[in-house]
Amino acid sequence: MTSQVLEFVELSEAERQQMNAQASLRNVDRLIADLGGENDRAAALPPQVAALVGSLLERLRQGERIAILSDEEEISPQEASAILGLSRPLIVHRMNIGDLPFRYVGTHRRTRLKDVLALKEKLDATQAVLDDLADETESLMRDHGL
Repeated sequence: MTSQVLEFVELSEAERQQMNAQASLRNVDRLIADLGGENDRAAALPPQVAALVGSLLERLRQGERIAILSDEEEISPQEASAILGLSRPLIVHRMNIGDLPFRYVGTHRRTRLKDVLALKEKLDATQAVLDDLADETESLMRDHGL
């Protein structure tokens, strides 16, 4: 039996149309939540939460599918490969050589999302340096005939 770590939410076309008629929710800094229920209360959300909700709603309005994960969430090598854009065998190799911490759950490897994102940041930084080096090499070849 497999479990789905990511649960996506998306809006129907009618819901998106209804949201498009409303003002943009991007860059929200104040949001009041209607808590409903018996007491019908309202609560002001902290600015960080309001901005997150605004960004979330804006992405839903644009037709994107959304999933929310905490950085402590454990994911499979297959899910890590989707996030990093690498093959699953390469993810397992990264785990074996210590680049990506993991633990076994039975016979299955699991790694924390925050470790995957840390590796992604490291790989992206390395790629940025390589891109800069390639640009510099092309510039030298073009300008100096090297």
